[in-house]
Amino acid sequence: MTTKQRRIGQFTVSCVGLGAMPFSMSDKPEKPAEGQAIATVHAALDAGVTLIDTADIYAPSWDTMGHNERIVAEALRTWAGDAANVVVATKGGITRGEGETWGRDGSPSTSGTRSWPP
Repeated sequence: MTTKQRRIGQFTVSCVGLGAMPFSMSDKPEKPAEGQAIATVHAALDAGVTLIDTADIYAPSWDTMGHNERIVAEALRTWAGDAANVVVATKGGITRGEGETWGRDGSPSTSGTRSWPP
């Protein structure tokens, strides 16, 4: 399938992206099983999606930070297609700590750049 493309800075991505947050947290008590989440990412990639949105704070609880990014990474690792043109957008600056305390910290020491593969 050919999808329309958009330019975001140096990247060209599909005009429709996949928001991965529901794999790890939502206002509903149930979350999809990891296998189902990975299958959803695979289906999106197979359909031509080349932009996936995630964040380290997308997690079931404060002590499982990175949960969503790990699911996305596993989905990319196990996808049969070529992930070279897939862009994973992750956000920083929001903190999540013990007891579900939330805050903001956009300092350089808490920000970083990651590349795929890890």
